[in-house]
Amino acid sequence: MAESGPVLKIKIQIYCGDEIAMGPGKADLLDAIVAEGSISGAARKLGMSYRRAWLLVDAMNRCWKDPLVETMPGGAVRGGARLTPYGRGILVLYRSLQGQAGALGNCREWGELEAAVLERPREHQKD
Repeated sequence: MAESGPVLKIKIQIYCGDEIAMGPGKADLLDAIVAEGSISGAARKLGMSYRRAWLLVDAMNRCWKDPLVETMPGGAVRGGARLTPYGRGILVLYRSLQGQAGALGNCREWGELEAAVLERPREHQKD
């Protein structure tokens, strides 16, 4: 279904050097790990490859003071992955920040920007 009019969206990304330590997709991956109990299950749920999910988890674990995700060897029976208590705390903080950013939709500046942006770009100007 096509949206009518312009859409303003705030996307929060937290950087660690040049690496994205947390963003909407990584937060969704953490939620999926909680729901599925494994990186591979989370990857399937989100429609991404296991390798991509593993690389995202690795990046998060390297960017924060403590790891966000811990893995347990042993396959599907005893193994899997879960968020560390620290990881759960970071996810809660990030989701809270997203909620606060979403509330900006009610501010004057948001309304002015929404009124000023075009529904679609103009055609390229020819030389």
